[in-house]
Amino acid sequence: MGTWRLGEGDLLETQKEIAILKYGLHHGVNVIDTAEMYGEGKAERAVGTAIKGFDRDSFQIISKFYPYHATPELIKDSLEKSLKRLQTDYLDVYLLHWRGNTPLAETVQGLEAVKKAGLIKSWGVSNFNTDDLKELAAVPDGENCQVNEDLYNLTSRGVEYSVLPYQKEHGIDFVGYSPFGSDNNEFLKLKNELGDVAAQKHISIFELLLAWCVRNNDVLTIPKTSSTDHFVSNLKAIDIDFTPDELELIDKIYPKPTKEEPLDTI
Repeated sequence: MGTWRLGEGDLLETQKEIAILKYGLHHGVNVIDTAEMYGEGKAERAVGTAIKGFDRDSFQIISKFYPYHATPELIKDSLEKSLKRLQTDYLDVYLLHWRGNTPLAETVQGLEAVKKAGLIKSWGVSNFNTDDLKELAAVPDGENCQVNEDLYNLTSRGVEYSVLPYQKEHGIDFVGYSPFGSDNNEFLKLKNELGDVAAQKHISIFELLLAWCVRNNDVLTIPKTSSTDHFVSNLKAIDIDFTPDELELIDKIYPKPTKEEPLDTI
């Protein structure tokens, strides 16, 4: 479950968002993705409220820290603040949100320190391309990176060319964010161009987009939903398959990358 912009509305809206997170945990969804950047901590606070009463070992929390908090000292400070907002003793995964000016070796040193202290179980990165991942692997303990999270949806397929193959080869899990597009205009375009495909399969456009993202069982996608009805619909995506003809049609509308290209971000 994604949490970007969660907790930034009024009290009633936030209560509805918390209820959706609880619904997800009650129905077997076991990963929540958040970040200190999201609402400057508001999303983490909402997650902390939502997870009360649940067995902490039954789900995983991913959070991220700003690149200007990427030194060993600031990583620990940011992490402690996130843990307080989340009302938990540890994170399952802690990610560098995007690259900044701090040398990767220093960031890895800081991440390894909080891991050794038991404050996180594993660490990773976000918005890294293949060259970034190779550079990371070359620093001390850089091979301990477990996750990379990038933008991934039908309009942003750049990771398919080399990032996904590289991560698969090196045992790094991939998380794809914004499966419904980067903004409302992009989503409307997807809906207009793929609406007939969804209708022929008797599924919603949301289900189609999610099912496409996880079609090869090598991507964890993290949609954010604003209603329980949409959430129930999203859960059905894991049971949807595509025929070769359907995939070929989708590829014609949104071609897969044929060369290395700069990755899209939000």
